[in-house]
Amino acid sequence: MRCLMNLDNPTIDNMTKILDQLADHFRVANRALFDPEDYDINKYDQLKFLYDMVIRQGRLSAADTQAFLDELRLIRKN
Repeated sequence: MRCLMNLDNPTIDNMTKILDQLADHFRVANRALFDPEDYDINKYDQLKFLYDMVIRQGRLSAADTQAFLDELRLIRKN
């Protein structure tokens, strides 16, 4: 899942790549939570932080996965 691209820059393309990789990582069937249009580019740093945590952890427990999804919901557009 680790990618070789530079995801440090807050671009729509990078945000889309991060969300796609997270959806793949969690093997979600309903990707509605990972729709890039639902995220504010101004919150990119928060999204990138969550992404980096997931990549470092690798496999998450059920509780950690739920906590991650809760955090992800908090950074979506209202």
